Amino acid sequence: MNMRLDDYRVAANLEDIDREIARMALLCRIKLLQPGVIERVLKRDASVCGTDNPIAFGKLHDMLVLHFAVREKSAEVRGQIPTAAIESYVVERLRKRFPDLAADWRRA
Repeated sequence: MNMRLDDYRVAANLEDIDREIARMALLCRIKLLQPGVIERVLKRDASVCGTDNPIAFGKLHDMLVLHFAVREKSAEVRGQIPTAAIESYVVERLRKRFPDLAADWRRA
């Protein structure tokens, strides 16, 4: 991917945010990368959790809101296509680092 220095900063910011999102999702045992799950977290639907952890779930919700705010600002400044490329780069790195986010959890 051909990115400018500023794009790398945005990617690093998103990666930091998304790493924390992944940590909170793992604590809550949420299959975050499965279809519809992010939307349910944004609606504060804790039934997506495999275990009860209201503090981690609240932080997960807040970090997702922050992710989308940073993404929206990036899209305003850079445009949709470069922002989508940055986001794809970050998501692919996180998929490799946190493969359990797409795995099936058993309810605790």
